[in-house]
Amino acid sequence: MVELRGKAILTGASGFIGGRVRDALLDSGVDVVSIRRRGSPAPKRGRSVVADYADLDGLTKLFREESPEFVFHVAGATKGVSYADFQGANVMPTKNLMTAIEASGRPLQRFVHLSSLTAYGPSTAARPLQESDPRQPIEHYGKSKLEAEEVVESFGSRIPWTILRPSGVYGPGDQDYFELFKTAAKGWNVFFGNAERWFSSIYVDDVIQAVVKSSTAPQAIGRGYFLCDGVPTTWRAFQQIVVEEAGRKARTLNLPEALVSIAAMGGEWATAIDKKPRLFNRQKAKMGAQEAWTCTHAAAAQDFGYRPEVDQREGVRRAFAWYREHGWL
Repeated sequence: MVELRGKAILTGASGFIGGRVRDALLDSGVDVVSIRRRGSPAPKRGRSVVADYADLDGLTKLFREESPEFVFHVAGATKGVSYADFQGANVMPTKNLMTAIEASGRPLQRFVHLSSLTAYGPSTAARPLQESDPRQPIEHYGKSKLEAEEVVESFGSRIPWTILRPSGVYGPGDQDYFELFKTAAKGWNVFFGNAERWFSSIYVDDVIQAVVKSSTAPQAIGRGYFLCDGVPTTWRAFQQIVVEEAGRKARTLNLPEALVSIAAMGGEWATAIDKKPRLFNRQKAKMGAQEAWTCTHAAAAQDFGYRPEVDQREGVRRAFAWYREHGWL
């Protein structure tokens, strides 16, 4: 992995991906300053500062005082009740961070913005998405990630930026894919009409590799990239690996897709009662109903030498080991 030098400001250090970015940077000798919200616990490693993304003056002062060489913007929200919630978590912080960087007058080597495949919308099973394809998100999260990308792009050459768009990220500490692992560990392999639908995935350490490598590559300035392991797969094939690595026999259950819509409505009804956003709702059900969510990482390979190092079986094996070691299973 490319070694960095200097100081980096990091958002989202308390999250699944952000925490691993922090550790990789610290291990490379980077002085990492994590931004955290008021009331959030300080990270276990590295320095941190309390900041409000809505406080533009405070952010400007932070960048002026710290004068970082790099900014890694990983923070964001995958859950929300309304589109305004996603804008507040994914768009506004991006805009204010970049505005504050420019207002601080401090030179920056790179602003790396972590976006998502969902900013482009679904693909077809026959053709993975490429960066030259039109961006056509279909639900709130993807639309907010596209809007955040457009904010980054609006700064043009005034700030050197790179956008990364991972496909489905899994690995140690992830809570979304964990449900598959937990179900398999209990002896079940469950499909909701999605067994033959296609998707691209990426092990979390390969995301970190791309984050670090892209931040020093001149060719990556002013460009955005998909990230994946290069092997689109069906949910049937991926879950078979999960079942095999669970180490026990599993009963396969093919549930009708209609149950997804019912469960999604149930999630929204629960949210209407307690006002707590849930990952499963009709927006996410719409994502699950698509034929494919696949992409190619050819551009990242060409411009900054990205090469996925962890295949699906090894990634699933490592994730299982972590979940067991940390008492999740």
